[in-house]
Amino acid sequence: MVSQNILESDVESILETTLSDADELVVVNPSHETVRALVSSMGGLDDVPVVNVLAEERTLKDVMDDFLVASAAADLIEADTLTLRVLEDPPVNSLLISTDSVVSLATAGERVAGLTTTDDDFVTDAYEHYTEQWEVAKRFKLRTPPISRVRETLGRDIGEDVAADFDGVLDSLETARGNGEGLDEVTISLLVAAKNGELLYDISKWGEDIGLASKATFSRTKTQLEDQGLIDTEKVPIDVGRPRLRLKFGKDELLNASADELASVAQSLIQAE
Repeated sequence: MVSQNILESDVESILETTLSDADELVVVNPSHETVRALVSSMGGLDDVPVVNVLAEERTLKDVMDDFLVASAAADLIEADTLTLRVLEDPPVNSLLISTDSVVSLATAGERVAGLTTTDDDFVTDAYEHYTEQWEVAKRFKLRTPPISRVRETLGRDIGEDVAADFDGVLDSLETARGNGEGLDEVTISLLVAAKNGELLYDISKWGEDIGLASKATFSRTKTQLEDQGLIDTEKVPIDVGRPRLRLKFGKDELLNASADELASVAQSLIQAE
């Protein structure tokens, strides 16, 4: 029996419909786009079902390289509403499997269809089969901290203005990967720290403490930004030990940029190098 087929302009709309009807969902062999849309859809729900994802490891690594997706997924994982596990033998299609239905995702041009079956025997067999696969599958290790923890600790340990600017930069980005595809999380942290005149020691210690990146990574990224002229430093004497470095902007364009303009201005300056 095939019923309640769903036709939408994007996969996120199909996911929202499926998630709203399910108490628990197994997502099998999702594409990059489907993983991103799943995290976004779950984040927008008040009543979030438990979602167990079985995906190819390469897909998960590629998608979770984006801080925007990974940090939101980490929040869902910490709330026990999302699990990510590695699928070794993927089926041909992407499947959304609940106890009531199996939805196969199909794309044609600019439309996405969710081809749905509610046949009891088929649904039961599919649900049991992939639930068993999920139970024995290897966990995908997501090392990115939850975005809620990033925001809370940044405001508490560094300053509310820095946290607000950090959010402003994130809100202006479609992706946060670095390597020409948005700014990565370490670069964003250093830029908003420089905007507020914070110490390199403080922002890098914060980042290492919450698992964002090591102090060495912060130091290397700071050096790269210095070499590109985006960031400068000034020495701040302390009672004992070497002086600390206060971060500041090295370009007038950054000095005049608001938080939501900071990413685009920084990227244009980097590309001009």
